[in-house]
Amino acid sequence: MNIFGWFSNAEKRSETINSSDPYLAEFFGHRSGTGSFVDTDRASGLATAQACISIVSQALASVPLNLYRRTENGGREKATDRPLFSTLHDMANETLTAFEAREWLVASLMMTGNAYAKIDWNGRGQAYNITPLDPGNVTVEKLESGRLRYRVSNPMGGVQILIQEEMLHLRYRLGKDGVMGLSPIHLARETFNLALCQQDTAGKQATKSFRPEGALVFPNSIGATGKEAALENLGKKIESQSSTSGVLVLDGGADWKNFSFSSRDAEFLESRKLTNLDVCRVFGVPPTVAGITDNATYSNTDQESRALVVRCLAPMAKRIEQAMNAALLPPNIIKQLFIEHDLAGLLRGDMKSRYEGYKIGREWGWLSPNEIRGWENLKDIEGGDEYLSPLNMTSLGERTSESDEQ
Repeated sequence: MNIFGWFSNAEKRSETINSSDPYLAEFFGHRSGTGSFVDTDRASGLATAQACISIVSQALASVPLNLYRRTENGGREKATDRPLFSTLHDMANETLTAFEAREWLVASLMMTGNAYAKIDWNGRGQAYNITPLDPGNVTVEKLESGRLRYRVSNPMGGVQILIQEEMLHLRYRLGKDGVMGLSPIHLARETFNLALCQQDTAGKQATKSFRPEGALVFPNSIGATGKEAALENLGKKIESQSSTSGVLVLDGGADWKNFSFSSRDAEFLESRKLTNLDVCRVFGVPPTVAGITDNATYSNTDQESRALVVRCLAPMAKRIEQAMNAALLPPNIIKQLFIEHDLAGLLRGDMKSRYEGYKIGREWGWLSPNEIRGWENLKDIEGGDEYLSPLNMTSLGERTSESDEQ
């Protein structure tokens, strides 16, 4: 990589390092306060967590991610002549589409706090391929020079060493070491541990077909043989598939004492609902967007859809853009090119709202017909690049001079 000339401070691949690996916590059994280990894969498999991760990753992967060139008048134009444009827009590499690669990176970022992709450079110092990597196979090392080095374990055996310029590293939130990102699941492990415990409890109850747990209490001793006979008869009755399996006839003064609380007594279902809301808060996804519609109305559903873009997708998009600008653009051209998501389409609203906005922009002179038609995926028309100028608008100086003459 030194042939490109802009890789400064090239390091030796055997230099002394300090290693930082987020998976060490899992290896040594990092536990939450309630005593249960929070596995990232299990926690991300929760229905609400899976919905949040899917919504954010698919939404960001579906919007255009373009490479732009700054123009002399302060505007922008798409740099379609660069290989990186096609990499971000069409195919990330020979086997992954841009959508699949970007979805992979965002989902990995939300689950583990880190996302990695190997960068391929051509002889002209231009990035033309990115290959996402499993975070569990990547170890980050901080060199004495302050630069980073990456050890990528091959599932088939062997280790590949990549220097900083060969790796795209996305971080959810920077940790105290200044190197690794922090997983939102690990940061809120108490919330996810509670959700997993509740899910396990519900699963155990479902496995037992929600059969009650309790004791048969007799006023007098019935002996070991009597106890075994009573349990056998009770088990046959409960496990029977007949329509009267839920009806018990107890004689000899026997009484049934229930051991477990019902779901209503323990407010189990309400507790699960609150936990699902907490999971949404962790990822910053509005509840109605994640499918929690208990308090949904037409008005707040529309507002929460916009809140998803402004409060969740926009910060995540900016995090990814800045990391990509630093990793995929050489320092000598970073002032000419930049990478940016186009989130405007997610905020356009329904057809009526869009057309009302187009009308205002057209009549007040800052939108042309061709600009509007482009947003609606329509072809340009002849003369469609002209702008209107309202007749009743003049500059402040001209208005003052006219009033003085009168």
